[in-house]
Amino acid sequence: MSKHISIQVNDQLIQATEGQTVLECLQANEVEVPTVCYHPSLGAIETCDTCIIQVNGEYVRSCSTTLQSGDRVQTETTDVKKAQAMAMDKILVNHELYCTVCDFNNGGCEVHNTVKEMKINHQSVPFTEKPYEIDRSNPFYRYDPDQCILCGRCVEACQNVQVTETLSIDWEREKPRVIWDKDSPINESSCVSCGHCSTVCPCNAMMETGMEGEAGFLTAIAKNTLRPMIETTKNVETGYGSILAISDMESAMRDEHIKKTKTVCTYCGVGCSFDVWTKDRKILKVEPQVEAPANGISTCIKGKFGWDFVNSEERLTKPLIREGDHFREAEWEEALELIQSKMTHIKEEHGAESMAFISSSKCTNEESYLMQKLARGVIGTNNIDNCSRYCQTPATMGLFRTVGYGGDSGSITDIEQSDLVLAIGTNTAESHPVLATRVKRSQKLKGQTLFVADLRKHEMAERADLFVQPAPGSDLVWLSAITKYIVDQGWQDQDFLEQRVNQLDEYISHLEPFTLEYAEKVTGISQETLIHMAEKIAKAKTVCILWAMGVTQHLGGSDTSTAISNLLLITGNYGKPGAGSYPLRGHNNVQGASDFGSMPDRFPGYEKVTDDSVRTKYEKKWGVSIPREPGLNNHEMIEAVHDGNLKMMYLKGEDMGLVDSNLNYVHSAFEKLDFFIVQDIFLSKTAQFADVVLPASPSLEKEGTFTNTERRFQRLYQALEPMGDSKPDWQIIQHIANSLGAKWTYSHPSEIMEEAASLAPLFAGVNYDRLEGYNSLQWPVAADGTDQPVLFLDEFPFPDGKAKLFPVDWTEPLSYDEEYDLHVNNGRLLEHFHEGNMTYRSKGITSKTPNVFLEVSPELAEERGLSDGTLVRLTSPYGHVKVECLVTDRVKGKEVYLPLNDSGEGAINYLTSSHADKDTDTPAYKEVSAKLEVLREKGESPLPRINHRYGNPNPQRGVEVERKWKRKDYTFPGDVMKKESNQHG
Repeated sequence: MSKHISIQVNDQLIQATEGQTVLECLQANEVEVPTVCYHPSLGAIETCDTCIIQVNGEYVRSCSTTLQSGDRVQTETTDVKKAQAMAMDKILVNHELYCTVCDFNNGGCEVHNTVKEMKINHQSVPFTEKPYEIDRSNPFYRYDPDQCILCGRCVEACQNVQVTETLSIDWEREKPRVIWDKDSPINESSCVSCGHCSTVCPCNAMMETGMEGEAGFLTAIAKNTLRPMIETTKNVETGYGSILAISDMESAMRDEHIKKTKTVCTYCGVGCSFDVWTKDRKILKVEPQVEAPANGISTCIKGKFGWDFVNSEERLTKPLIREGDHFREAEWEEALELIQSKMTHIKEEHGAESMAFISSSKCTNEESYLMQKLARGVIGTNNIDNCSRYCQTPATMGLFRTVGYGGDSGSITDIEQSDLVLAIGTNTAESHPVLATRVKRSQKLKGQTLFVADLRKHEMAERADLFVQPAPGSDLVWLSAITKYIVDQGWQDQDFLEQRVNQLDEYISHLEPFTLEYAEKVTGISQETLIHMAEKIAKAKTVCILWAMGVTQHLGGSDTSTAISNLLLITGNYGKPGAGSYPLRGHNNVQGASDFGSMPDRFPGYEKVTDDSVRTKYEKKWGVSIPREPGLNNHEMIEAVHDGNLKMMYLKGEDMGLVDSNLNYVHSAFEKLDFFIVQDIFLSKTAQFADVVLPASPSLEKEGTFTNTERRFQRLYQALEPMGDSKPDWQIIQHIANSLGAKWTYSHPSEIMEEAASLAPLFAGVNYDRLEGYNSLQWPVAADGTDQPVLFLDEFPFPDGKAKLFPVDWTEPLSYDEEYDLHVNNGRLLEHFHEGNMTYRSKGITSKTPNVFLEVSPELAEERGLSDGTLVRLTSPYGHVKVECLVTDRVKGKEVYLPLNDSGEGAINYLTSSHADKDTDTPAYKEVSAKLEVLREKGESPLPRINHRYGNPNPQRGVEVERKWKRKDYTFPGDVMKKESNQHG
C-alpha cells in the first residue's frame, strides 16, 4: 500500500503519496501548472518544459520529478512564471496561432488553452515557417510540420502505446520534425493508420482528414483565400488575448452543429469505446477517451477510420420482396404482412420445429435477447443460434468443462500485467489490434515474456521471445506434453490443486501417453523447446493464455481449449490478477449474443433449457410454453434443410452465405427453404437468397449494449437517425413478434435489458444507469451492481466451488487424398473485417488492401513458378477459389494463407468442408487441403506498395528527449533563471 507523505506547496502543507510525481500531486490538489507535452496515458515526455516549477529551490520539470517527504514546492513565484513563459515562447516559435480559422479550434487545443491560461499576449520570438510541405499522402490524417510544436506525444504513442514504432523526431536536423520510418512519406511507411498520433496531438499538426474544412465556420475557405485572412488577422489583432477571445466564441458556436456521441466499436471483440463526432450525417472523426475501459486512447484503422459504410449508397433503406429472380421495394406494412402470413402457415403446416432463427454477433445484447424470445416465446422452438458456433463455442465448451464460466477469466489489464503470455492460434496484432498493443507494450517496456504458437509468422510471432510452428491441428498434443512434464518435475501448484481443483489423479493418469517423445513426433516441436516452454510457464509468477480460431476451428477444438484450461489449472493460473484464460472473441458482440440466450440449449446467462425450474421461470414471465429439448444449432439447421425438416429461417446481421463452411452446400440449402427472411444493412451474399430482406440500422443509428471479450457491458448511444426506412433490429423483431400476436411494448432497449436482468442471475445488477457514459460492468453482476473483473478469486461456479481437471484425447485432423498437397490456413487481416461487407466500403482502407490474396512461401513460389500477381485456382474436394498470389516468408513450405476478407471468387469457404468439432459442431475451417493450378503467370502485386507491410519501422524507447537537450539551440529555462538570479545576486 502506498505511503502518505507531507510536503509544502506554496508554503501550504498538503498530503501526497510516496512515488507520486509533483505534477500528479498538484493536479490532485487543483494547483494549476501549465502542461503541453504531458498526457495522462503517455506520462512524462519532458519536451515542452512548460510544467517547470521549483522543488527545494531547484528548477525541475514537475511531470518527471518524484516527491520526497518534506519537499518544498513553489509554483507561483515570479521567476517560476517567467521560466514557464520562456518555455511557452519556444513552443510558439513552432506554431502559428490562427485559431478562429483552424479546424482544431474545438475547445481541446492545448496550445490555445495554455496560452490563454498563462495570459500570454505576445511572444519574444515570432513564429517561423519550417522548410517542409504538409504530408497529405495518408487517406486518414495529415501532418503539418509548420504547426508541429515537437512535443513528441505522437512519437510516444506510436512507439510505446501502439508499438508500431513508426514515428520519431529527427532532432539532429537544423529544423527538427516528426518523421515516419527512416524518413518516408506517411503512406509509404510502416504506419498502420491506427490514429494514435492524431488522437494525442495537442494542436492541429496531426489531424484527421475528415475534420478538414468541416469543423469550423470559416475553415472550408480555399487555401489561397485562407492564407491572406490569416495574415490580415495577425496584423489587425493587438495580441493573443483578442485572437483567443474571438476564437473561443467561434468554438462555442461549433457546438451547435457538431454532435459528440459515445459509442462502442462495431468491429472486433476488444470493445473499444470512443466519441464519434458528426455533423449532419458526416462523420468528422472518432475520438477515444482516457476513461474508455477497454482501450483508453487506443484505436485501430477500422475503429478510428472504418465508418464510411454507415453512409454508403449501397445501404438498404426499404424492405425488399422477391419476385422471381429479382427484388422489388416494399413498404413495411406489406413486408410484415407477408412474414406473418408465411410464418403462421409454416408453423400450422409443419410445426414450430420446422422454423429456425439466427441471431447476430454484430447486434446488441438486447436484440439477441429478443431474437431468442421470438423463437422460444412466440414461435415455440429452441432452434436459435448465433455465429459463435463458427468460432468460439469450442472455447466456451472447454471453459464450461473446467472452470464453469465461458468467458475471459480476467480483463485486458490482466493480460498487460501478466509475467508470461502464451498466444496460440491467434493473429492478435491483426485480429485484435488494440489488445495486441497491450502485449507489445508490456514486452517492450516491462519485460513480459511472449510465447507464440501458430502456423504463420505474423507480427506477434516476429516479436515473440519464442515462436513455435506446430503441425496443423496438433496443439492439444504439445499442450498436454508440457502439462505432463510440469507434473513429472513436481512444478505444479500443489496447494492450489489440493484446495481448489477436483479430479487431479484421474487427469494425471490420462496424461500418460503425452510424452515429450510423442509430442515431438506429432507436432514437430523439439523436446528441448517443449522443456524450455514448460519450465518458463511453470516458473512464471502469472500466465495468461490467449487463443482464437487457430485453436477452435478443428475437429477437436473443444478438447484443445480444454487442454489450455487444464494447463492453467495445473500451474495455479486462475483466480488471481494477471493470469487466466482468454479466448479472444472475434466480433464486437459475439460474447453477448451467446450470453443473452441465442443458443439452442441455453437461456440468457447460460442456464439450460432442460432445467425445469429455469424453463418455468421464463414461461411464467413470458406467459408461454417453451419446449424442453434443445434446438438445432447452425450446423444442424443446414442438414435439416437438406433433409426436408426445416422449412423457414429468419437470419439477422450474419452473412451465413459467406461465413459458414462448405458454401456450395449451404447455398443449396438456402434455395430449398420455403421461406427465408434476412435482416441486414446491405444486400449481402446471404440476402441474395432471401424471400424478404429487411433493412436494419448499424450501431451508430441505435442504442443498446455490447459485451466485449472481457465480459464487459458497455452502452452505445445513437449518433445518427436511421437511414431511409431502415430500423434498429430490436424494433424490427418487435414488429414481427407483434404481427404474430405477441403484444410486446418495449419503447427503449433499457426496458429489454431490465427484463433480461430480472431473469438471468449472471446479469442481475446490470442496468442502463450503471452503464451511463463510459461506466461498464463485467459479468457476473450481483443485484447490487457488484461485478467481477477477475473471476474465480474465491471459488469456481460449481456446487463445491472447485474447478475440474477434464481429461481429453487428441483428435487427428482431417486427411486428404495425395493430390490435395497444400494446407490452406486462413484468418484475418488488419485492414478488413471478416468478409469485408463494411470495410470494403471505406475508400481509404480499400486503397491499402484492395483485394484478397493468397500468401505463398518463397519455396513454393520457386517450385511452382509463382510470383506476386500470379493468378491461381485452389481446388478442394468441396469447391474452388480463384485468387492472386503474394510471395512472403510469413508462410513456409506447402502452407498457404487465404484471408477471410472476400465475398467473391476468393471466399475461403468455397474450399471448406462440413466436418466440424465433435462436441460443438463448429466447422473445421482450419483443416483444409487443396491443389493449385496456375491460371495466369504474371500480374500486378495484389498488395499495393502503400500497405504497411512494406514499411521499415524505427524502434526507439520513445521520443528520446535527451537528443533535444543536446542541441546547441536548447537551454533549460531553469538554467536561464538560475543564471539571471546569480547575476542579479
